[in-house]
Order: sequence, then structure tokens, then C-alpha cells
Amino acid sequence: MIDFIVFILPAYVANAVPVLLGGGTPLDLKRNCILDGKRLLGDSKTIRGFIAGIAGGTVAAALIALYYPLWFFSGTQAQLIAGIALSFGTMIGDALGSFIKRRLEVPAGKPFILDNIFFLVIALIFAYPFAPLEVYQPIPIAFLLILTFILHPLTNFIANKAGLKKVPW
Repeated sequence: MIDFIVFILPAYVANAVPVLLGGGTPLDLKRNCILDGKRLLGDSKTIRGFIAGIAGGTVAAALIALYYPLWFFSGTQAQLIAGIALSFGTMIGDALGSFIKRRLEVPAGKPFILDNIFFLVIALIFAYPFAPLEVYQPIPIAFLLILTFILHPLTNFIANKAGLKKVPW
């Protein structure tokens, strides 16, 4: 199971980096959805955070591919491409989760089940064309979902106590 944790690390890094390096201009440029008039994403999803998340996850993927080649990949290039896809999928999943929360009228900054695992599900979908089928078997997927469901709130709580996040979720 360690190898599956190593596989998903670029997604975890991509999800965490915006807390450290985000801020600035909102990703939605403060625009509202034409269908319901509500903000597309909100102020917490920023251009800098989105780009930093992808960059951080990509750096993690490159380091892992170089120093910890995973047995289920055909080579470091395949592993790197999957890691980049995980990073990009994470950031898309995080933004999409925010979009859905706005449509469901979940107030900004309030916890929601999508916050815990949605980024992971979308990341895995993005990586699917590039990752080997060993990753997408029921046991590894269940393991990663449960691990993320536990780790995500825990790391957010720690980030809040460290003063990096305004809310502990």
C-alpha cells in the first residue's frame, strides 16, 4: 500500500500547496454564473493557488519518478505524466467542488463532503489514461479514498492551528 500512497502524493501536494502559496486574484475573476447569478467559485480559489498547486504537484511527481520509481509503471516518463495528470486533476476537482458548493448554496468557508474526497476522485479520473490498471483495482481505490477521507480533515485542522487556514476544514 506504500506504493499507492507514493502514487497519490502529487495530488496531495497539489491540494496542499495553495494553502501556502495561494491568494491574489480569484480564479473566477469574481464572475457570477449566468444560470443562477451566484459566484462561480468564490474568493478562496485563486489563479496563483491553482497554478501553484499544479506546479507543486508536478515537482513532487518529478522527484518521486526520479527517486522512487513505482513498480507498476513502465518507466519514469509514464510515472511523471500520471503525476502531472493527478496534479492538474486535483486542482480541477477542487475548483469543480467549489462550483458545486455554490450551486447547492453551501456558504463559503463551510465544510462539505465534497471537500474531503472530490479532488481525489477527479484527480484519479484525470490520471486514468496515463496510470496502470493496478492503481484502479477496488482495494487500492478504497484504500486511497479512506486514507484521504481521514488525512484531509486532519491536515486542514493542523493548517488551521498553524495559522495557514482561516477554517479547520
